[in-house]
Amino acid sequence: MRIWPRRETAPGGSRAGGRPGDVGVSAVVGPDAVEVGGRRLRVGDGWCATFAVTGYPATLSAPALEGILSWPGRLDVVVHIEPIPAERAATRLRRQRVRLESTRRIDAVRGRLGDPQVEAAADDAADLADLVARGAGRLFRTGVYVTVHAATEEALIEACAQVRAAGASMLLELKPVTWRQVQGWTSTLPLGTDSVRMCRTLDTGALAALLPIASPDLPAPLPGDPEPAQALLYGLNIASPGLVMWDRWSLPNHNSVILAPSGSGKSFHVKLETLRGLYFGVEAHVVDREDEYVALARHVDGAVVQLGAPGVKLNPLDIPAGDRRPDALLRRALFLHTVVAVMTGQQLPPAETAALDQAILATYRRAGITTDPATWGRPAPLLADLHMTLAAGDQAGQTLAARLTPWVLGSFAGLFDAPTTTRPQGQLVVWSLRQLPDELSTVGTLLALDAIWRAIDTPPAPGRRVRRLVVVDEAWTMLRQPAAALWLFKMAKAARKRNAGLAVISQDIADVLGSDLGKAVINNSATQILMGQSPQTIDAVADAFALSDAERQLLQGAGQGVALLVSGSVRVGFEVVADRDEYPLVATDTPAEASRPTASLGSAVDDADLF
Repeated sequence: MRIWPRRETAPGGSRAGGRPGDVGVSAVVGPDAVEVGGRRLRVGDGWCATFAVTGYPATLSAPALEGILSWPGRLDVVVHIEPIPAERAATRLRRQRVRLESTRRIDAVRGRLGDPQVEAAADDAADLADLVARGAGRLFRTGVYVTVHAATEEALIEACAQVRAAGASMLLELKPVTWRQVQGWTSTLPLGTDSVRMCRTLDTGALAALLPIASPDLPAPLPGDPEPAQALLYGLNIASPGLVMWDRWSLPNHNSVILAPSGSGKSFHVKLETLRGLYFGVEAHVVDREDEYVALARHVDGAVVQLGAPGVKLNPLDIPAGDRRPDALLRRALFLHTVVAVMTGQQLPPAETAALDQAILATYRRAGITTDPATWGRPAPLLADLHMTLAAGDQAGQTLAARLTPWVLGSFAGLFDAPTTTRPQGQLVVWSLRQLPDELSTVGTLLALDAIWRAIDTPPAPGRRVRRLVVVDEAWTMLRQPAAALWLFKMAKAARKRNAGLAVISQDIADVLGSDLGKAVINNSATQILMGQSPQTIDAVADAFALSDAERQLLQGAGQGVALLVSGSVRVGFEVVADRDEYPLVATDTPAEASRPTASLGSAVDDADLF
């Protein structure tokens, strides 16, 4: 059958039989003729066939149409969207739930096994009804049509087979609109008319994944917005050929949290980020419990403080060098209250607290240090001097002095019995706690954190703007210590005002998500990175970070070095990679393994020894 919709135009610009100047759009841009067949059209000199997307996967993830859109040929892909009013959507969902629930109950009464598809559909309908009722989502009637073009009929048949195969690879089923090819073709023209009406009902999330403008890559800056000045390479996008470049310093806060079990590659990623940040002048301070950052620090001429090693001393009574604020001495006195409380293992009673406060000020005065900043450069007293002042005081002071004896004269005194031996300086400072005995771990960690906070809290020189990154590895051990947990909370809250960022790394997800302070650290972290999760923890992680089903599957099946970056509405999966020069500095393998040649940057790395 042939259709000849176009009539000749008479001289003078008028259509034969019409008014002068009445020239329709179809007469100008339309084809000379259209030959209609059951499953294809001949439009002018070419051929085309239209398909409707009728089958979808259980979960749509962006970009759902990527397999079709990436086909190297001429395609017209159109998505028709018709919003469904909330009242009508709620009514439809209620009816659907009634039908599904009736089917389930009939099967139960008759002793038949439940249909898994019915069970899944009932759960999905309940979730959709909850979203619609809360206003968190909407339903849309959506029609997706694809028109394939080719020069000849034989080429069209081959092209249609390839397009349908590309759709099948994304679990999309394409059906030809048999004997409705004209309606299908016009539905894919920019006319805004759906003449086929082969629609499916989709919710907001599924529709967003279906839009052709969706992309698995990070969103580009809007026109007029500046480009990220210090974006670092995080890795390769696992859903596209692109790179994942991220700039934590352009976000509302500069904090990050990384949650992953042991061996997933979290320390490898953080060491890479730290190393690459040094290129941009970022100062890094690291709390390292396993000496994983020592090799990196020595390579970049950084400083390493190995607490617990022979000859390494820290004096908790030191006044921060360069701090000339009027309340610097008062701040040090308050910190000593925390140190003594940690040493004694309990909150001090009121009498001992008063005795300690008087003893601290008296000890400083005896050393010639007063509230006058000019005296703060004098040698600070030691913990032994404070102990002596307490022992010479009243009954409460003598009791407290007796409780502090093991830390002054006993087996715990090795870290505090001399003036501070090192004041680390450098672009990268690593506080190693591996050689610190477990009995001194809490106090040593507190002193290391205090030194880091003093470096962060001290204003830089006038006209100098410094970005500082504080890395706390194995943070789960700190969250179990009240004093250290409070420090993390304070750092997460106050780092942004000091142009600093906190990077918290933990493999014990229960400790982070199970405490109020841990949740506060997560809520104050604009950058959140998740790596492979175990079945025992995936539910808690999915609830805390509102993961979709596809993101749950990604984390459950993630290999070493595969991560999910979450930042507000931005979610992207990536694989961490390092080049040959970076790998020996950030790998946690033995020296023999670290010297192995590895893939260069930009290649997928599947060596199990890499992470």
